This record gives sequence, C-alpha cells and structure tokens, in this order.
Amino acid sequence: MPLARLTHHWQRLYFLGAFIWLIDYSTKVWALNNVSQVQPIKVVGSILQLRLVFNPGAAFSFGTSFTFIFTILAILAVAGIAYYSIRVADARWAAVLGLALGGVVGNLTDRIFRQPSIFNGHVIDWIELPRFPVFNVADMAIVFAALLSVFLIAKEIPPFAPSGAQK
Repeated sequence: MPLARLTHHWQRLYFLGAFIWLIDYSTKVWALNNVSQVQPIKVVGSILQLRLVFNPGAAFSFGTSFTFIFTILAILAVAGIAYYSIRVADARWAAVLGLALGGVVGNLTDRIFRQPSIFNGHVIDWIELPRFPVFNVADMAIVFAALLSVFLIAKEIPPFAPSGAQK
C-alpha cells in the first residue's frame, strides 16, 4: 500500500512501525548468518565495524540481570503506543511513535523468542562504532524517535489535538 494512501496518522504510525520491525528483523537474520562474535567485519576501518553481540540487558548492556523486567516494560510501551495511536493529531508525532514502536517490537521479538529462554532472550546487536556500545536497527529507531520527540517538544508541537477540538 503506497504511503500516500495512508490518510490517518495512526495508519502511517503502524506502517512505519512494521517497516522498521521488518528491516530490524531482516538485518538481524543477516547478521546471525554473516557476522562473527570474535572477528569483526571492518566496513570503514575501525570507524564502522560489524560484530555480533547477544545483549541480555538494555542500552549500553545496562541491567543484564533484568532481561525479564525489560521485556515487561517493552510490552507496556507497545500497549501505550497502541492505546494512544488513534489520538495522534500530527504526522511528525506519528513518525515518532512509529519509529519507537518498530524499535521496541524489534528488540521485544528477540527478548521473547531468542535464547536463553522465552521472555529472557538476548537482543542481537551487530553495528559497532568506536567507544560506543554495539547496537542494531531497532536501537537506531528508538534513539531517533527520542531525538525527534525532544525537537517536537522544544517546538511546542502537541502530539494530540486539544480536548474538544475536531479532527
């Protein structure tokens, strides 16, 4: 379905979320089959490398023993986005929530279905920059959503129509 046919903001939100999830999942499958945990692939010298990492924690490998808690928080984030998605009144906020949804679902898919066990799976990370933790496409989408939301908040662009306003 062409993006121009998506006339409601919630439709664009879910389309973007599904697109991000598909790219994240596809690149993780590729990384599992082509990238090593031991020997990185140098794409641009030591500036950009590909290295396979199974991350049980959150960003920066924070909270590695709280995988189950991060899974529950991710489920709650998806539920929150689903609940508020129909109320989004601005295309830019639909993009924020779509990016966040795709990123959260991408990493949640790993946490639910990957080893070592259901709801405790390790997230597949595979993109490495110098002095920065290894990350994936889902992580990039979440970070970009956060940055875009800060910009929209600074510009005082509301995500929802004021109460009583017509659609």
